[in-house]
Amino acid sequence: MIPQILIQSLAIEPEPLRFSDDDPLLEASSVVGLLQKVNIKAIPERPAISASESASPFTVLLKLKAPPLSSEARSSQRAPIDLVTVLDVSGSMYGKKLNLLKRAVHFVIDNLGPSDRLSIVSFSNQARRIFRLTRMTETGRCDAKLAVDSLSVDGGTNIVEGLRKGSQVLGERRYKNPVTSIIFLSDGNDTCNGGGGGYIRRNSTNFRRDPPGYLNLLPPSIYPGDGARGAEEMETIPVHSFGFGSDHDPVTMHAISDASGGTFSFIESYEMVQDAFASCIGGLLSVVTQGLRLTLRSASHGVEIESIPSGRYASEITDQGSQGVISIGDLYADEEKEFLINLSVPALPNSDETERKTSLLDIVCSYRDVVSKETVEIECDLIEIRRLMTISPSDMTVNLEVDRQRNRLRAAESIAEAQKMAETGDLYGARSVLAKGRTVILGSASAQAGDEFGAWLGDDMMETERRMGSAQLYEREGRAYALSGMSSHRTQRATTKGKLVAGAAPPAENFSFGGVAALQSAPAFGFDPYATPNMANMVFKSQQLSLSDDTTTTKGK
Repeated sequence: MIPQILIQSLAIEPEPLRFSDDDPLLEASSVVGLLQKVNIKAIPERPAISASESASPFTVLLKLKAPPLSSEARSSQRAPIDLVTVLDVSGSMYGKKLNLLKRAVHFVIDNLGPSDRLSIVSFSNQARRIFRLTRMTETGRCDAKLAVDSLSVDGGTNIVEGLRKGSQVLGERRYKNPVTSIIFLSDGNDTCNGGGGGYIRRNSTNFRRDPPGYLNLLPPSIYPGDGARGAEEMETIPVHSFGFGSDHDPVTMHAISDASGGTFSFIESYEMVQDAFASCIGGLLSVVTQGLRLTLRSASHGVEIESIPSGRYASEITDQGSQGVISIGDLYADEEKEFLINLSVPALPNSDETERKTSLLDIVCSYRDVVSKETVEIECDLIEIRRLMTISPSDMTVNLEVDRQRNRLRAAESIAEAQKMAETGDLYGARSVLAKGRTVILGSASAQAGDEFGAWLGDDMMETERRMGSAQLYEREGRAYALSGMSSHRTQRATTKGKLVAGAAPPAENFSFGGVAALQSAPAFGFDPYATPNMANMVFKSQQLSLSDDTTTTKGK
């Protein structure tokens, strides 16, 4: 039992003029780099092309996998984090919602190490930093929990001020840990900055098209905007947004996360908030590489890079298609990323020879090892394709791994197109787009060969379609579900969607969480393929803790 006088004294502690009172960093003792390096592999869509014909587009799949963390050295082999939680404590968070939020933040605190630092910001009509950026030693964790337990609800929802304060904490700190993030949770719309600015009125029903104009009041470190000067070079702070319940503002929260490089999650059931946080920090607490960048160069005259559908990750093609770059940034332990590179391959000038080869791409992967602080460069094996006078049927068969990633892009494009149509009120058209996309994916070569990812995409699109069944259903949950799915596909990272927590398996029959049946309407398609092993383990630990708490409570009654 926490003494109430301690909570009250902590709650009235005044803020300093500048947030330069952060704890010094813990000096790293290890200088040995990671035992393994990033693994990179390139796969052409087909093994051969006719020598006398050109191919456009011809696709090459690039597969990356980050090194693992050994169980005995998890804290020393990953990058320490500076984390700010920005928490909505408006009046609508009263009661059970606030209690569940406090328990979830306690779980976050318990999983941070002595090298990690945490600050807590709360907001309603105004925002307030209630806990300075502090290392999570035993004392730091105790003090952080006191701060969380001091939270009480009142007033409206000032999203702008909450995020401004969180950005200020990180912007004015004296020291910087390698990884920086904001976890932002809200259950409502901004009521203090013209929150209705993003709506248009159509047939007496509100439909949102663009994020509201008040987002331009946010600092460029978390919302650079499309037209911000030097936005591409600006160092942004990833904001991982969590929309809590059915009344939050998913368009705004998704826009903030997308602009900053974070993820947007939709927590439909209040009891899922702890698992949702667990999934997010499971990744943040396992960053093993930073600043990862892929440099692509044409390896033969006439081979050109046509397009790089890289989702959230910035890509650029220069020198008339002879060079390309993909900027990926941080990778979590064991995390995988896959990118399709669409090329134009010319016909050979002397195509009467029996067999030749065309070199397609030179690829260099560079990143910073978070342990040794050194830059690592890896050269991928030269990608070549056979050029034959006569092509056999087997030479025309598309690689199933390439087909699998094409399905991912199809799903992402279908959901994005359907969401835009739903915003204009064309729910029938939106459902038709999803149904058509699902049919194409399920009929693809990889899905027909039993690929689980194709089945997962199909089920996810079906669930998105179901939640667009009516205007009321779309307003209540369909919009948020679609946007959280778009966030997941664009980043190739797990998000919580509705009642399905990233990294968690579907529930067993009669399973309950927090005393309330959970995940009951979630599509039963297993683990989220974007979840890293570390995320899944963190969620499992969170569920074990929650079930244990519930059992204790029941016995106490």
